[in-house]
Amino acid sequence: MTPLVSRLSRLWAIMRKPRAAVGSGHRRQAASQERRQKHAKSNSQAKPSACDAGLARQPEEVVLQASVSPYHLFRDVAEVTAFRRSLLSWYDQEKRDLPWRRRAEDEVDPDRRAYAVWVSEVMLQQTQVATVINYYTGWMQKWPTLQDLASASLEEVNQLWAGLGYYSRGRRLQEGARKVVEELGGHMPRTAETLQQLLPGVGRYTAGAIASIAFGQATGVVDGNVARVLCRVRAIGADPSSTLVSQRLWGLAQQLVDPARPGDFNQAAMELGATVCTPQRPLCSRCPVQSLCRARQRVEREQLLASRSLSGNPDVEECGLLAGLWEFPSVTWEPSEQLQRKALLQELQRWAGPLPATRLRHLGEVFRVYQGQQPGTCKGSKRSQVSSPCSRKKPCMGQQVLDNFFRPHITTDASNLNSAAQ
Repeated sequence: MTPLVSRLSRLWAIMRKPRAAVGSGHRRQAASQERRQKHAKSNSQAKPSACDAGLARQPEEVVLQASVSPYHLFRDVAEVTAFRRSLLSWYDQEKRDLPWRRRAEDEVDPDRRAYAVWVSEVMLQQTQVATVINYYTGWMQKWPTLQDLASASLEEVNQLWAGLGYYSRGRRLQEGARKVVEELGGHMPRTAETLQQLLPGVGRYTAGAIASIAFGQATGVVDGNVARVLCRVRAIGADPSSTLVSQRLWGLAQQLVDPARPGDFNQAAMELGATVCTPQRPLCSRCPVQSLCRARQRVEREQLLASRSLSGNPDVEECGLLAGLWEFPSVTWEPSEQLQRKALLQELQRWAGPLPATRLRHLGEVFRVYQGQQPGTCKGSKRSQVSSPCSRKKPCMGQQVLDNFFRPHITTDASNLNSAAQ
């Protein structure tokens, strides 16, 4: 590989560096994942052979193992214990007084307790807490037990559900109640696994919430709020909705859940994401686990460096938390052209190593250069910002690199790159 190609490769690695983020929403991510899981389950009637299954799983498992750094994990038992203790202590002092929490705490009968949690979790899917409170109170007054709901008509259910949206949630809730009464002897399944298997509309998150809160099963849960908390605490910048990242987050949740108070721990993690570790402008100074948060540690380091260089201060929303987004290389704007050229040269040398200052030419902004090279943008097109020959049969190396960036599915022959560089 020639020195020029080597430098460009290093430059291209910088250009392709993604910015990272975590989405918001209280139960939206969990509800979406549950729908995908149910759909996948319904379409998997034909079971592959053991050999096929092994071949299908192997690449994903290899990628998962290769992509996980110890930096994104909890180091030892002491760190996990400290996280649990700090979070639960904060929750005991700061938790919101919500009707479903009161019912879960006061109800002695486990089936009625599980039913109360189930109703709240279904209502909270894609709906804000403030909206759910009145609906939940009215629902539990009208149908305080599974048997009451099972005997109601669908028209009654829809009438009370009006305004919450997504009427299928209420319908599946009633279908589940009827199944428990008619097929399961009036007793709710006791584990997350059986809840997910036996009850319609109950996915992994809802099953885990019911099992941990109502039955004390030590199983972790991941919804949108929990995903955001975990991604920030461990500085996970990848898309949390992707399969591999989702698996890792569920693994972290299972590692962290307190076996002595699993229901309280899961609610505490959701509460933290909803009230403190919010999508925008998180209240880091009030966070009980800020000393264990890698995103916060990075912010503090960046702020220290920024204070020395007099540049803008970053915040926790910008440090490793904007997954899936990309940005072009950029330099600080300078008041004069001479200073601007000097700043640009320094930035290029930082990326690609020593470069001869006398041979550099400014061709324009990166994306506008690319636009100007595209077919149909040269003959007087307003989009063409750079005068360049449009009749070339073979694009230059820089053009091939940009084509490969903006159209990742088009492969670029390495030998062509080398010959173009030479």
